[in-house]
Amino acid sequence: MRKPLVASLFALVITGAGAAPAVAAPDPAAAPVKTAVGTLVDTANKTVADLAAPAVQAVNFAGTVSLSNCSGSVVRMPDSEDNDPALVMTNGHCLESGFPDAGEVVVDQASTRTFGLLNSAGTRVGTLRASKIAYGTMTDTDMAVYQLTTTYAQIKSTYGIDALVYDTARPTVGTAITVVSGYWKRTYSCAVDGYAYRLKEGDWTWKDSIRYTSACRTIGGTSGSPVLNDATGKVVGVNNTGNESGQRCTVNNPCEVDANGTVTVRQGINYAQQTWHVPACFGVDNKLDLSASGCILPKP
Repeated sequence: MRKPLVASLFALVITGAGAAPAVAAPDPAAAPVKTAVGTLVDTANKTVADLAAPAVQAVNFAGTVSLSNCSGSVVRMPDSEDNDPALVMTNGHCLESGFPDAGEVVVDQASTRTFGLLNSAGTRVGTLRASKIAYGTMTDTDMAVYQLTTTYAQIKSTYGIDALVYDTARPTVGTAITVVSGYWKRTYSCAVDGYAYRLKEGDWTWKDSIRYTSACRTIGGTSGSPVLNDATGKVVGVNNTGNESGQRCTVNNPCEVDANGTVTVRQGINYAQQTWHVPACFGVDNKLDLSASGCILPKP
C-alpha cells in the first residue's frame, strides 16, 4: 500500500528512510557507472570513448540487498560459521516499524521482512527472509541487524554468493572506500575525510561518525548501504545521512559537534556509522550478546 503524501515526504528524512515511494527509479539506460577515478558519470550522455577507461573492480554488488525503502547487505562476523543463521545489516531508521526514538533499542523482535539479494553485477537473484530483528537502534549509531531464516551455507549453495565480512579495525583517515547501494544498484567512491565526535540530527545523536570526502554524494534510498574498504572489501561502516540544505542540526541536516560543544555545518557532506565494534556483540551461532566483553552497542 502506498503511503499518504505526508507520510512519504516525512519518510525522506535522513538519507533514504522510506525514500523509495517518493522518487522514481532511474532509467537503466541512463544508469551511472563508476569510472577508474571513482566518479559517477551519466552513460546516456557519453560516447564509447568517454567510457573507455577501465572500471574500478575492487568491490561489487555481491552480497548487497535491496529493501522496500533502503539498502543493506548480508554480513558475517570474522568468526561466523557457515551453518550460522545469516544476518542482514541496514540502518535503524530503515526498520519497518519506523524510526526508533532517541534512547530506544530494539532486540529480538519478530520480523518476516524480505530482502532482494544481488549478485556481483547488481542483478537480483533471489529473496531472503528475516526471522527477527536481532538488533536495531538510532542511539549512538544508526544500525539494524536482521537474522534470516537461511544460513550462510544455504545462500552460498543456492546463489553462489558470500556474505560481506566486518572489519574489526577502525578505518584510518584517507582510507579509500565505496558505498554500495543495493536499492539503486549504484556505487559511490571516495575516502574517509575524518570523524565527527558527535553527529546530531533532530532528536538523534551518533558517536564517532565517518565523514566522507565530497565525492560520495549519496542520495535517498542509499540508507543502510555497506561502506567497504576498497583494498580489502570488508565492511567498515553503514551509510546513513547527509546535510542537504545547510541547516543546523535538523532532520536531513545533521551537524557535527566537537568535544568542546562547537557546532560545524557541512552542507552537501554525507556520513556513515562505524561498524568495527559490531562483531564483539555477537557470539556463537551469531547470537546477540550485549553483555559480552568489548561490546559497546547501546543496551535496552
